Amino acid sequence: MNEKIKFCSKCGQALEENAQFCTHCGFEVRGNTPKLETQAAPRERAQPAKSSQSIIDSATEQLNGWTGQRSTVKINLRSMFSEVFKSHTEREAEALFIAGTDTTTPSLKAVSASPVRPWLFSRVLLLLVLVVALLFGAVYLLGGEKMYTGMIFMSALTVPFSLLIMFFEINTFKNISVFKMMKIFMVGGVASVMTTMVLYQFVNVQRMTVFTAIIVAIVEETGKMIMIAYYVRHSKASFILNGLLIGAAIGAGFATFETAGYAQDYGSGVLLLRSVCALGSHTMWGAIGGAALVLAKGSGPLTSQTYRNGRFLRFFVLAIGLHALWDAPLPFEDFKLIALIVIAWITVLVLIDAGLREVRELQKSE
Repeated sequence: MNEKIKFCSKCGQALEENAQFCTHCGFEVRGNTPKLETQAAPRERAQPAKSSQSIIDSATEQLNGWTGQRSTVKINLRSMFSEVFKSHTEREAEALFIAGTDTTTPSLKAVSASPVRPWLFSRVLLLLVLVVALLFGAVYLLGGEKMYTGMIFMSALTVPFSLLIMFFEINTFKNISVFKMMKIFMVGGVASVMTTMVLYQFVNVQRMTVFTAIIVAIVEETGKMIMIAYYVRHSKASFILNGLLIGAAIGAGFATFETAGYAQDYGSGVLLLRSVCALGSHTMWGAIGGAALVLAKGSGPLTSQTYRNGRFLRFFVLAIGLHALWDAPLPFEDFKLIALIVIAWITVLVLIDAGLREVRELQKSE
């Protein structure tokens, strides 16, 4: 039986019954006529012919098979980031930032299963770039040597933290607040670096080779996964999009502190390179691992069986593989990094699609 659902006339977010404000964009729906749409079961996406599939289609079909559904995932970055180029008010930004509290977490019925369109992260990115530019000016134009440490940290923070805000927006369940996210980012990020340092006591990596790159990837991804598992258990996360956010928070924290450490050793020249590379490294690998863990765990508790689940193992091994190839001394370095960034993004987009599919399935079963 079809059910009439009210939607915000500004952003299209599903509304709770008798809602006065949209929990997604903050638009006042009281006194306005919301849209009424019929909620019906989604149609199965038509399977394209094997002969006409592109490399990306084949990749998304394979990755989506790991999530439990054998079909291609349509990737449309222009549509996904369309809101970035539109005007948004501070009130809309504030409405996003207050999500995740007891009074602002929407019910499952009101959670949007529509394609995600994050935009706030771009404003955070621009703000952080401005801060970094001012710090560089203070250090190199005005001779403000005391600003050097701040310049390093803010430069290391800019891209990973902006990506983290993107994953915060993508978590359509809106059940993790900014405060909780920041705790995971800061405490979990430092703890994951410390866990990795402990694990390094058992291995000896002196010179980077293909073999040692694999060892480094296993150690660092395991160190991050230990902290991801802790916060997944602590926050009782049971949705794929929650896992993406928690994993991204740990990965972003790890990336920030690691990059700051490299800059201390090799100077500020390394900051630009690592900032660009951060688009497809630790934050994305952490997101993949976090989503895979929750995908395998489901609504149940974390057990030893979770880590032996094929859904988790495939994605976790993929994250380790991406990390190992990233560090390995291979030819065509620039092409290699671009290819690995693309693969990481494709994997994350498939997991986002799986997370939205999970929303639809949960709403259908209610």
